[in-house]
Amino acid sequence: LPSGDEIPTVALGTWKAPPAKVGAAVKAALETGYRHIDGAWIYGNEAEIGNALKEVEHHIPRGSLFLTSKLWNTFHNPEDVEAALDETLSKLQTDYLDLYLMHWPIAQNAGDHTVDMELSENPVRTWKKMEEMVRKGKVRNIGVSNFNIRRLQNLTSSDIEIWPAINQVELNYWNPQPELLTWSKKNNILLEAYSPFGGSDMVGKTLKLPVVQRIAKKLKITPAQAIVSWHVQRGTVVLPKSVDAGRISENYHIYALPSELFDELESAATSHRPHRLTDPSARWGVDIFEDEKEDQNS
Repeated sequence: LPSGDEIPTVALGTWKAPPAKVGAAVKAALETGYRHIDGAWIYGNEAEIGNALKEVEHHIPRGSLFLTSKLWNTFHNPEDVEAALDETLSKLQTDYLDLYLMHWPIAQNAGDHTVDMELSENPVRTWKKMEEMVRKGKVRNIGVSNFNIRRLQNLTSSDIEIWPAINQVELNYWNPQPELLTWSKKNNILLEAYSPFGGSDMVGKTLKLPVVQRIAKKLKITPAQAIVSWHVQRGTVVLPKSVDAGRISENYHIYALPSELFDELESAATSHRPHRLTDPSARWGVDIFEDEKEDQNS
């Protein structure tokens, strides 16, 4: 990362991981070898993650971990950022985060959750407060999530001191976003892939894709391992989510795909009409991704 920190390529995702199960999942992941845990204030399970980290700290110290959390939409006002971060730090029982992301490019008013259009369109005031959290030592790296190219260009052309290290977005076979990936590499922003298997609705379909099955069979690996390996080989950090110890372990083991097999999967993923699985635009009344026209042309 720009800070000089190294970021582990495979992380345990904790979205939709119920509080009763997430602690055991985190411990299973750490015992497997994971050192990167991806969470967020809105997931409502940070206290359980903090308890799990505390239970294993005698043999897996905090310094060996890479912990990520995210600033929720209702805390984008600069005066709300630090208190939101402090709540996350308190729940995780740590005094710093390795990475803090702006969860969505949408600022909502705390009371009625209406969208603050001005702060959403120009998030530089929120970003500057996140920069201050780095200077205070509460955060080591900052980034964004769910930003498209236009929104990233808008933020990075503003008067900022710290370049976004990360953009965490939905990336999977159904929505591979090759243009965003290419642009991000050129502009030194690392992409992280959430819903790497296509989310709970599409995971079964993803793992049964003939191209994925073929690669798995040829390399004697599982379909899930073929998908995770493809994401890593694309140059992204991948966030597979599971609360099942067996699958957590399976997802951690990645393999180098021979270039012809990688190209075959990349070509299959990028040759169909993209289908985005997570899009709260209608609910929030804002066109977050601004990608309808791109979809219709592809």
